[in-house]
Amino acid sequence: MQLLHAEWTKFRTVLGWVTGVVVAALMVVLFALLAGVSSDQKGSPPVPVGPGGEPVTDSFYFVHQPLAGDGSITVSVSALRSSVPKRPGDLRPGIVPWAKAGIVIKESTRQGSPYAAIMVTSSHGVRMQDSYVNDTAGLPGPVSAESVRRLRLDRSGDAITGYASADGMHWTKVGTVHVSGLGPTAQGGLFVASPPSVDGMGTRGSVSTAVFGDLRIQGRWAGGNWTGGQVGPESPSFSGYPKNTSGSFTESDGRLTVTGAGDIAPAVRDTLPTGGTLGELLTGTFAALIVVIVVGALFITTEYRKNLIHVTLAAGPRRSRVLVAKATVLGGVTFVAGLAGAAVAVPLGERLARANGVYVFPVTSSTELRVELGIAALLATASVLALAVGTIFRHSAGAVTTVIVAIVLPYILIAIPFIPASVSNWLARVTPGAAFAVQQTLVQYRQVASNYTPYNGYYPLAPWAGFAVLAGYAVASLAAAAVLLRRRDA
Repeated sequence: MQLLHAEWTKFRTVLGWVTGVVVAALMVVLFALLAGVSSDQKGSPPVPVGPGGEPVTDSFYFVHQPLAGDGSITVSVSALRSSVPKRPGDLRPGIVPWAKAGIVIKESTRQGSPYAAIMVTSSHGVRMQDSYVNDTAGLPGPVSAESVRRLRLDRSGDAITGYASADGMHWTKVGTVHVSGLGPTAQGGLFVASPPSVDGMGTRGSVSTAVFGDLRIQGRWAGGNWTGGQVGPESPSFSGYPKNTSGSFTESDGRLTVTGAGDIAPAVRDTLPTGGTLGELLTGTFAALIVVIVVGALFITTEYRKNLIHVTLAAGPRRSRVLVAKATVLGGVTFVAGLAGAAVAVPLGERLARANGVYVFPVTSSTELRVELGIAALLATASVLALAVGTIFRHSAGAVTTVIVAIVLPYILIAIPFIPASVSNWLARVTPGAAFAVQQTLVQYRQVASNYTPYNGYYPLAPWAGFAVLAGYAVASLAAAAVLLRRRDA
């Protein structure tokens, strides 16, 4: 306790160090304020939101009729072909792994309304999906004229059951889901969706065409003609059709040919590039890091520069305890300041951004708390790492430069959009910059092909696993510093 009190007294009596920690906290708040104020997306179309409150992509070509109450719909799919533009106006056959065609029962054509669907996909076999985020695998394999897939959806109240068959005689139940909010009359029918195709660091719009046959319905369907149209053409999460293409459906000899684009899925960064994240509101962490790294290094190197280290070590002969006391005081003060800054910055930045029309990807209160605690822990651990490196180098400039290069440089490289995904993911795994994963709030979905890279807000490590990488560097550096402190310094 005496060592802790002594180190705390040293810290609080040096105005520059106290000011530095306060400035670091203010940096986090100031950048969040600037990010919120400078944003302006007023007048943008609203982002569709699913039943769970998450942003969704809900744009597809829909051939439908009303279904009053219970009923079923059965269809065969004999082809699903996709096209991707290689150059503007030059459409070529291509693979869109999650292009999908099948049957869907949906509350309405309103974007974000609840649904359940069973479908064939280009590369993932038969799938049953509902509520945008749920995905269940069915029969494997691609669809073709030689490998036709039969699909069926049965509705009984709010329960919808999906079946698939390879021969029309033997049916396999894929799953049963309960879809609340369907209402007494829902819309049911055929659909085709073709999400953007991942192309390098970006995406290209795609279009897909499916051939349906043997369409049969049972129950209280409206009957008459089927209505075809694009759901959600004005959605900010719909990238549109490639040039010179459009959605359509035609009927000939009992077969329906349907062409569509878009997707029925959770929105991700590629499909909602205008959406904001908490991480973007907390870019002040970058500036705050530099400040706390300088303070952390100076907390020990000042004693070397002024030749006061002998006094400190004489007062505490067990030198490793002196280092631990310094780390505890420095880390504790930085953590509290960082937490205060993040606790103000997060709600303030969110409120200002939303007031300016920016859609911010929603997070739970527990995730928001994790981000705030993570920012505080990141700043505190970075300062302790600087303290340890300062002890090793005994020189502030070298220590500050080393730690900034180790933490900040990977962050800068990750933020460059044309850095290959393999490189940015490697940097976000093995360097101290992995700790920026604590800012991550976006979710990866297996049923959505996208650029899941740190640049887009998707880190390869879980938030606390990323932080553990930085903590490991700090602990290892402290251990090395303690050894050198015992052996080298008089």
